[in-house]
Order: sequence, then structure tokens, then C-alpha cells
Amino acid sequence: MSTEEANKWHVAIVTVSDRSYVGLREDTSGPALADFIIEKGHMVAVRTVVPDEEEDIAAILLELVEQDVPLILTTGGTGLAPRDVTPEATRKVIEKEIPGLGEEMRRSGLAHTRYSLLSRSLAGIRAGSVIINLPGSPKGVLESLESIWDVLPHALRLLRQEEVSHSD
Repeated sequence: MSTEEANKWHVAIVTVSDRSYVGLREDTSGPALADFIIEKGHMVAVRTVVPDEEEDIAAILLELVEQDVPLILTTGGTGLAPRDVTPEATRKVIEKEIPGLGEEMRRSGLAHTRYSLLSRSLAGIRAGSVIINLPGSPKGVLESLESIWDVLPHALRLLRQEEVSHSD
């Protein structure tokens, strides 16, 4: 494998939405994330839609971890509505939380909207995978991911026990 290939990540995108799952609303956040990932030179390994059901979300996250997907991004289900359960499902799966990522997404989101304070986005790790919960809107998902994108290569190298430079 070339160095260039080794630096490309396989990324899974999981849209959490009852309405998109049953076809009542087009998933726009998943495709926006896929475009972002491809634009950054990485590969979308999986893109799927699941309903706002804690067990369904946890099951797909575990399946993706077992497939050794390094970066798993969820979009949707991070708000305050009764059916928003993505963080709860993610907490069932992760072994360690990465609180700084959620904090930074909320902090940087304040430049765009005060509603970022209501986001319950979180991030964590399980085995060799980083799982990040992102908001459900295309604008919010991209702004949030962009705010933490620069630290993800370092996080993935650390998690995968690859050589790292702390000046990265």
C-alpha cells in the first residue's frame, strides 16, 4: 500500500432519521457529509439511514466497529426532541468519550447560531474506531465537522497506534 493510500480513511456515514428511513424526507445531511469526505481525499465506505431507535443506532455502530471502519460519523438525533437518542446509543457503544470534540463543535457553532448550545453531539472511541455524532442539518453537520477536522488525523493515528508527532 502506498503512503497516499495509507493516508486515506474509510469513513462510514449513518443518518439517523425516522422520516428519511421510511422515505418521507430526503436525506440531505448524509450526501453533504459524503461530498465533504470525498473532497478531503477520503473514501465513503458505508452510507446508511437508520430510524431514531436507540437499539438500531447502537447495532449499526457496533457493526461498523467490527468492520474496522476508522471514522464513523452520525448525523441527526442530537437535539432535545423526545426521539433524539443518538448520543444515548453512542454511549452504549463507546469505550472512551472524547469530550473536547463535542465541546469544540458547540463552541464553534456559536459563531453561527446560539442553538448550538442545545446540541448534545458527542464523540468517543471503541476499538480502532472514532465515532462522532453530528447535527442533522446539512449546514450544521458541515460546520461541526469542519471545526474538528484538523485534529482527526492525529486522533486516528493515536488510536491506531501509528507513529505520531505531537507537533501535528
